[in-house]
Amino acid sequence: MHLDTAAPTSVALTPRQQQRLAVLSRLVAGRCTVVEAALLLGMSERQIWRLKAAFQHDGTAAVIHGNRQRSKPWALTDDLRDRVRTLVAEHYADCNDTHIAELLARDHQIFLSRASVRRILRSGGVPAPHPRRGPRHRRRRDRYAQEGMLLQIDGSPHLWFGSDQPRCTLLAAIDDATSRVVGAVFRAQEDAHGYFLLLHQVLTTHGIPEALYHDRHGIFVRDPQARWTLEEELAGGQEPTQFGRALQELGVGSIAARSPQAKGRIERLWGTLQDRLVPELRLAGLTTPEAVTTEFLQTYLDRHNAAFAVPANDPGSAYRPLPPGVDLDRVLSFRYGRVVNRDNTVQFQRRVVQIPPGPRNRGYARARVWFHELLDGSVGVWSDQEQRWLLRTEPSAVPVILRAHRRKPVTVDAPLPAPEPASRAEPTATASQEPRKPGPNHPWRRPYGRVPDKISDQ
Repeated sequence: MHLDTAAPTSVALTPRQQQRLAVLSRLVAGRCTVVEAALLLGMSERQIWRLKAAFQHDGTAAVIHGNRQRSKPWALTDDLRDRVRTLVAEHYADCNDTHIAELLARDHQIFLSRASVRRILRSGGVPAPHPRRGPRHRRRRDRYAQEGMLLQIDGSPHLWFGSDQPRCTLLAAIDDATSRVVGAVFRAQEDAHGYFLLLHQVLTTHGIPEALYHDRHGIFVRDPQARWTLEEELAGGQEPTQFGRALQELGVGSIAARSPQAKGRIERLWGTLQDRLVPELRLAGLTTPEAVTTEFLQTYLDRHNAAFAVPANDPGSAYRPLPPGVDLDRVLSFRYGRVVNRDNTVQFQRRVVQIPPGPRNRGYARARVWFHELLDGSVGVWSDQEQRWLLRTEPSAVPVILRAHRRKPVTVDAPLPAPEPASRAEPTATASQEPRKPGPNHPWRRPYGRVPDKISDQ
């Protein structure tokens, strides 16, 4: 019997091959049976008999695959590798790997994939012309210690009511310390009105949280690259959004995330709700957002929190009670500064409201007031001077959707010359006259993306 147990010095055995060698050695030596060897190696007895015969004839080489040291038939030759490296060094040193593959196929009839070109060049020590920066290191953020210290809010557009119903958005708030969902509301789309309703739920059921964590949607933060209004230019700072202004009045911090991973707790919540809430809505026979009642959502959230909420590291609550005298209807509304007309009316977006007379038939002409669009569809006029509502209409009988309005930005680059006084005999300008041609220093004539120090008159 020919038995060569010496392994080839040029080939290293894998752990699996070492196990086969040890079992076959015991089998040939009679220290185990074929059945035991089959159980140890996870093979059939027939295959063990084949391996035993090969091991007795070839020795250790029997446990090594026959193609172990053979070159692959589709492998690239060394001459081709050297030719590619030479062509790249002479002609294509400033090209990326994809471009090189295209040029080799077009000009030299060398058809290689981008991955093959990359392996050839990197193995030959040719660096990439535009090396990619490594992934940024991220670390897992620990939960906040106490409930109410931080709430994550977001919206998820989804087919919540089935594929035969329009897509709508669910807005929700989750506590960072406990993963407890503290509020949710269905909306046709993600809007400031819905976030006001969501915040109203949190304030009335739990209290005032210390901070909210959200994305950089225009509902929460203003675009720092956007043009400022004339009032912002004079004040030296951007005004907050309607939602941001409400958070400031309530003393709630506003933290804007810079990536979806930063608010991963609520992003993972959407996967759970889309998997569980959709069938719950179907079983309850709810097919539209209007049919979902507050009681149904609260009942479902109670079951959800019982299953997925975790205790906070620090017991207690960081929620603050609402201060006495806070009017949530006024805080959680869309408000705009206005000046009362001489006929005691306030105009906003083509809507004119009449202010009733005050005490002793007092009028409010030329007074500065706030025009409020409230969440229930009513409007009101508030006076900071008198600290009371001058006007408050009845709520709307039908559901309304409010949108924030913003003044158009006006940038004053240079002082304009004072207009010459027109004589009484001159006709006034009308809309039918030809529009005035913009001057050479008009912002429309400036190149896009930069603001030159001086614009030529040419």
